[in-house]
Formats: sequence, structure tokens, C-alpha cells
Amino acid sequence: MTPPDARYWRRLRERAGDDSGQVTAFAVLMMVALLAVAGLVLDAGLALTQKVRALDIAQAAARAGAQELDLYQYRTRNVAVLDPARAASAARAWLASAGAAGEATATTTTVSVTVRRTSRTQLLQIVGVRQLAVSASASATAVQGVTGPNT
Repeated sequence: MTPPDARYWRRLRERAGDDSGQVTAFAVLMMVALLAVAGLVLDAGLALTQKVRALDIAQAAARAGAQELDLYQYRTRNVAVLDPARAASAARAWLASAGAAGEATATTTTVSVTVRRTSRTQLLQIVGVRQLAVSASASATAVQGVTGPNT
């Protein structure tokens, strides 16, 4: 048995059609898709880290604000209420010392803080996403007479 000659291979290729280059396009598309999925995993993890950091800052700022009691009310009526102006100011000062952007508001009972941060992307830049915005909010209240856990 003799091996097929060049004419045989040419006729076989003509009958089957020429598909050269089709695998390359598929491989390129799959590589881009895999990089996008890897980017979602990596960059979402980095954004989650920034969100946790924002929550830590918001909680600390809210607690700092909740320490600003209205001393007159506390001394005369033995009631723990906040001085809203001082509480909001203390929370904003905490945000500034942490280098975080956000807002702080206060009432006579609660200090609320929202922190906004951005997370720069690593792999999602390939598809045009440069940064992800994250935010976290926390609030704290002044408590008088702690008698046990969670009370």
C-alpha cells in the first residue's frame, strides 16, 4: 500500500472546506472571556476588601460621635442624650483623621456615618472598568447603664 499523494490531500481539503484560522478566533475569544472572569474574581475581592475597610471606618466614626453626650442633660436629668452638633463634628473629625470621604449626621439619639471609597481594578481594566465604587454605613447610639452583653 502506497501513501496518498499530494493530489489526494488537496481533493480531501477541497471537499471538507478550508477552516484554517477559525480555531484562532475561538481561542482569542475564550482567552478574553477567561480574563474577564478572572478579573471579576480578583477585582470583586479587592472591592470587598475596600468595603470592609469602609465599614470599619464608619463604625469607628459613629462610635466616636456617640461619645459626645449633652452633659447638661446627663448631669441634671441623668439622661444620656447626644449633642447632635458635637457628635456629628466628632464623627467627621474621625473620618478626616482616617483619610476617608463620607458624611456624618447626628440626632439626640443616633450618629449615622456613611463612608465612600473606590477600588482600582487590576484585570477589569482590560474591558474598560477602571474603578469600582463602594460605600458602607454605620450608626451608633449612646447607651446608659450597660448591665450585660447586648443590652
